[in-house]
Amino acid sequence: MIYADNAATTKMSEAAVHTMISVINENYGNPSSLYSIGQQAKETLEEARKTVAEAIGAEPREILFTSGGSEADNQAIRSMAEEGKKKGKTHIISSAFEHHAVLHTLEKLKKEGFEITLLDVHEDGLVRPEELEQAIREDTCLVTIMYANNEIGTIQPIREIGAVCRKHGIPFHTDAVQAVGHIPVDVNEDSIDLLSASAHKFHGPKGVGFLYARKGVRLTNLIEGGAQERGKRAGTENVPGIAAMATALKDAVANMDRNAALLTANRDRLIEGLTKIPHSALNGDAKRRLPGNVNFCFEGIEGESLLLLLDDKGIEASSGSACTSGSLDPSHVLLAIGRVHDVAHGSLRLSIGEDLSREDADYIIRSVSEVVEYLRSFSPIWRDLEVGKKEHIL
Repeated sequence: MIYADNAATTKMSEAAVHTMISVINENYGNPSSLYSIGQQAKETLEEARKTVAEAIGAEPREILFTSGGSEADNQAIRSMAEEGKKKGKTHIISSAFEHHAVLHTLEKLKKEGFEITLLDVHEDGLVRPEELEQAIREDTCLVTIMYANNEIGTIQPIREIGAVCRKHGIPFHTDAVQAVGHIPVDVNEDSIDLLSASAHKFHGPKGVGFLYARKGVRLTNLIEGGAQERGKRAGTENVPGIAAMATALKDAVANMDRNAALLTANRDRLIEGLTKIPHSALNGDAKRRLPGNVNFCFEGIEGESLLLLLDDKGIEASSGSACTSGSLDPSHVLLAIGRVHDVAHGSLRLSIGEDLSREDADYIIRSVSEVVEYLRSFSPIWRDLEVGKKEHIL
């Protein structure tokens, strides 16, 4: 079996599993308790906070542990909206292909009277910093743009975006769920004020993540109840999960260069091979993308059928975000970069891991080619394209 859906979730590393089990068995105290085992858990928690902070160039006190990226996105955006509203600023800038944790939060704020500007991401899947600057207004209270897209893998010009926000004195949040642990992230060099991350995207456990909030940024509580996380996120901390996350992130950062080189070689091999399939197209910029992301559209087929037949061949992939896998609508990300509905329906996302071999990559290329040819052989849409009743788009 070849697992090629690491953007949805990754397998926990052996080191992270070992850390989690060790903490569960030996360090099970409540970190808010004053007796020894509670203070041992507190020490484990703060050591993990230090490790996570170091991975992104932050200070430990700027790290708030959450249940994952979605919670962190919600708290970051709602906090800045609340602060902006107090000052009469109710305009937020984002992009058209954000994760739904961001877009749905913005939709709720829109119903509460906020005005939302969604920047174009163009055919290459990239935001233009100059267009961001043009969209800024006197009442802009937040810019939130993802670091790297979860579907097409394009890496945004975050440093330039951060510089624009800093120049205009506007808080900048980035959903870095797909970036942290895979590409270098430095919140100071990138002028990031708030950042969201999730452990299960870099070989940590599910159900745990973190929010970075620069010193001086005022956060609004989503969860009330206790004084945990400096009173900004109530609830007893998931110490085993947090410790495992820190272990996974430390390993990911230590091995980032080696892993990126391996992934990029196989990514480019896959892109080269799949491009040879007639009437196919890579989605997003070919080079400015995550090392392990390959996303293609194939004209004349349905993505769901492609996935099921690839599964029969032992290849586990996706057509887009796992969070919207039950939807029959085409990907909002692909529509945002200009793909028409019929083409967007025939998409394939391969998010490969470090254990993928060159032979595995070649097998994926052969299998996708065979399945696409098979599906087209009885597709009425493809037949119309081939006989000229419809024009090819790709």
